[in-house]
Formats: sequence, structure tokens, C-alpha cells
Amino acid sequence: MLSILLMNLFMILMCFFKKSYWVVTMNLFLMMFMFMIKGVSSLNWMGISYFFNYDLISYGLILLSLWICCMMLLASEKINWMNNYKNLFLLLVVSLLMLLILTFSVNNFFLFYLFFEGSLIPTLLLILGWGYQPERLQAGMYLMFYTLFASLPLLLSILYLYMYAMSLYLPLLLKINLYSNILYFSLILAFLFKMPMYIVHLWLPKAHVEAPISGSMILAGVLLKLGGYGLLRVFPMLMKMMSWGSMMMSVSVLGATLVGFICLNQSDLKAMIAYSSVVHMGITLGGVFSLSYWGMEGAYVLMVAHGLCSSGMFCLANISYERLMSRSLIMNKGLINFMPSMTLFWFLLSSSNMAAPPSMNLLGEIMIINSLLSWSILMMLVLGLMSFISAAYSLYLFAYTQHGSFYSGLYSCSSGEVREYMLLLLHWLPLNLLIMKSDQLLVIY
Repeated sequence: MLSILLMNLFMILMCFFKKSYWVVTMNLFLMMFMFMIKGVSSLNWMGISYFFNYDLISYGLILLSLWICCMMLLASEKINWMNNYKNLFLLLVVSLLMLLILTFSVNNFFLFYLFFEGSLIPTLLLILGWGYQPERLQAGMYLMFYTLFASLPLLLSILYLYMYAMSLYLPLLLKINLYSNILYFSLILAFLFKMPMYIVHLWLPKAHVEAPISGSMILAGVLLKLGGYGLLRVFPMLMKMMSWGSMMMSVSVLGATLVGFICLNQSDLKAMIAYSSVVHMGITLGGVFSLSYWGMEGAYVLMVAHGLCSSGMFCLANISYERLMSRSLIMNKGLINFMPSMTLFWFLLSSSNMAAPPSMNLLGEIMIINSLLSWSILMMLVLGLMSFISAAYSLYLFAYTQHGSFYSGLYSCSSGEVREYMLLLLHWLPLNLLIMKSDQLLVIY
């Protein structure tokens, strides 16, 4: 673990050199493959030391963080050639990556809280510094206030845990059982806001719409997963408090269905993809709150799958935006004529978004649906409607953007760059090939 962190520190220093953009990108790819080669034993904690250790959940999410950060730099080539404070941009991306790696690998609860909240700062600076409209200030305020408001009870509950157990070592805390309604909600509230759960999701579409492509990718790809990761870590302490689980599960799944209808009502590409993230996270929350083996594993698989799929969808929206200078669905019509080569990727990623085989979304959703149906057969009605709505807005997005007449009426055409094809392929391939190695994904407890 230390080798990865030292390499990350070295890259922070490299950010201050001129013309270091592609050097840092190549180093990030190298770092990712180094971590991939390290591997993980699915039954044990790995790399145990006084501050750090990781298991399969941490390993998958650290790998996802590395992958998405590489994709961010590939997608943000415009910042490089326009020289739009590119060294500061690199510094923020690499610092954010370091904070994410530390969040997923640290074994002290207070340090986990510190890095969990610290990851907000580079994200906020990315939105404020490279966002598109002046409204990004409002989006930044929403992001900060929602997240910080919910995280204060978490800090107080961590201090209480220290008084109660005289330790904040996470593997040790898993052995205790807490029985307090206030403590239950204090511990999980910050993670519900982060995922986000329906009702407290309003900050997410605003942040996505105002963020640059790199901000949207890291927000959808990794930062939402911090909430799920936190829940998977604290739930073993709260096993006696699971009478609340059925209520939370109902709110999550019904909320996801309602947000599916909101998705169909959107005219902004990024807003539609952002609301689809809320739908996916609602299903994930349902799996986590079911507390079954299948539900937990399905939630983990769906988190990784959504990180790749949603990030790829934002890349596609940005590729259109860079050429048409609009994210409106009215302007982004007839793209099959304007960018014929991108239509394949629109189809592949839209189909993965609606959990078509062979994507990992399908595996995750099948497992979560099984776990929810074993809890209550009445869930079949809501889950059936939600699956239908998910397919509806994914097909609506694909059909509306690709078909119809191009808004200008001109017979213009724009081919993609090789960098863009590689970027989209590197999102789609792991999303659909990892299902072949699903036996490694499914031993987390």
C-alpha cells in the first residue's frame, strides 16, 4: 500500500513541472496496473499495517478510483491544449486520488471520516474552477452544505464510539453491537446524503450540471460510492438496529422509481444521466438495507458497474457538448448523421445503463432483486415498474439523441478523435468483461 501512496506523492510533485500532463497520465496508468498486479485474496485482509489494510471491497473501489482518474485526464484534453490552469488541475486530480485511496484503505474510523470529508475540497475546487456557468457557485454551496450538515452527527457518533470502545480500529469495532436509534441515524446519515438517497438527492443534479467533465466523472464514478462503502463498513455494528431497515429499503426503492419518472421529464443530457445515477444508487441502497448476502454483494457489484457506466455516459454527453456547445436534447438530435461513429458507443453504454446483458449492471440488479423479493414478494410490483422505467429513459435518451433531424439542417459531419474512442472503450470493456470474472467479485463477507 505504501508503494502506491509514495508513487502518488511523487506525482503531486510532478504536477508543478511544465508539460507534465501526459507524463502524469502515463504514470497514473502505470500505478493502476501495479495495483492490479498486486491482486487480492478474497477471504482475507491484505497489506495489514498500523494504519492501512484492504479487503476485496476496498481493493475494487481503489482500482475504480485509479481507473476513473486516468479517464478524467484523457477526457480533459481541452484543459491541456487551452492551457487552462492545467498544472493546478493536475494537482487537484492527483490530490483527490490520494484522498480516495486513503479513504478506502485506512483502518481508523476517525481517519476514515477525515479523508471522507477531505475528498470534498478538490471536488468543490474542480466545480468552481472549471465549471461552465456562474450557477456553479450555487451548486458548490449545495454540495458543501448538504454533505457537511449530514457529516457532523457522524463525527459526534465517532467520538461516542471512542468513549464506548476505547478504540477506533475498524476491524475491532465490527465486533461490538450498538442499540440506540440516535446513534443508528447519526452513523448512517452522512452516507445516505453522499449516495444520495431519495429525498436528500437534490445536490447531485445541480453539481453534475455545473461540473466540468472531470468533476462529473469522479462524482458519479467514485464519490457516490463512498456512501455505499461507509454503509458496508458500519452495518456490522448496527445489526441489532435493523428494524429500521425495512422503512429505509422501502423509501430507497420507491424513491428510485419516482426519480425514474423525473428522468423521463429532463431536457438536459447531464441532468438526465445524473438522475439515472440516483435511480441506481436507490437500488444499491435497497440491496444494502436488505442485509442479505446477495443484497450486499449485489450492491457492491452495482456500485462498481455504475461507476464505469455513468462515467462513460457523461463522457458521451461531453463529446457532443464540445462540438454543439449545448446539452439540450432539442439541440442534440440526429447525432447519427452528425457523428455516426459515436452512435455505437451511445447504444452500448445506454444498453449497459438499463442493465442489458452482458454488463455487470445485470449481475448486480439480479442479485439485489432476488434479495428484495426474499424480503417481500410485494416488491415485485415496484421493482418491475422501476426496471421498465429504467429501460424507458435509457431508450428515450438513445433514440432522441441519435434519430430525428439535426437541428441546424446542415449536412455537417464530425468524426471523433482516437483519444475519445479509447476513452469510451476503456469504460465499456471492463463494464462488460468483468462479469466473466464474477466469482472474484462475489466473496466480500
